[in-house]
Amino acid sequence: MIHLVTGGARSGKSRYAEQLANERAEVTYVATATPGDDEMAARIQRHKKDRPAHWALVEEPFELSSVVSASSSTLLIDCLTLYLTNWLCNEQRWPDFEQEKSELLSALKKASEVPGQDIFIVTNEVGSGIVPLGELSRRFADEAGWLNQAVAAIADDVTLVVSGCPLALKRNGVLLHG
Repeated sequence: MIHLVTGGARSGKSRYAEQLANERAEVTYVATATPGDDEMAARIQRHKKDRPAHWALVEEPFELSSVVSASSSTLLIDCLTLYLTNWLCNEQRWPDFEQEKSELLSALKKASEVPGQDIFIVTNEVGSGIVPLGELSRRFADEAGWLNQAVAAIADDVTLVVSGCPLALKRNGVLLHG
């Protein structure tokens, strides 16, 4: 089962995904963030403190497809948009992103067919605001929108979290709104 949890910044999406994953016996937390500055390092520490200490941890900023392909346990990937940012901000790696994205989507499709394989994916909804001014910001919004749509199409469940309140958009592959 693939469950995509989306929402704005500080909406409660990570907390919600952690609550869902915590119902599973074994969880591997897949962190995509890198501590590029003091503020991000503090965010990472806050996330570490907030999640259960017994969860396994994989720190992988680029190769999510490999992590998904190699796992048979419950994964909580936090977060898809930081993963995208890592790619976008690395000019040497960016030309390989479409291949990695294709491999990730393929790995998620395969994982969704494995009984007992649960993957919770946290991502930011960036399409609800104004069109960004800068080229990189516009490219990020476009790429994030396309990536989120592709993962949502594969996902069994999709939940939008707003102000800590989850709103189911898709359950068991069926759209509930729209």
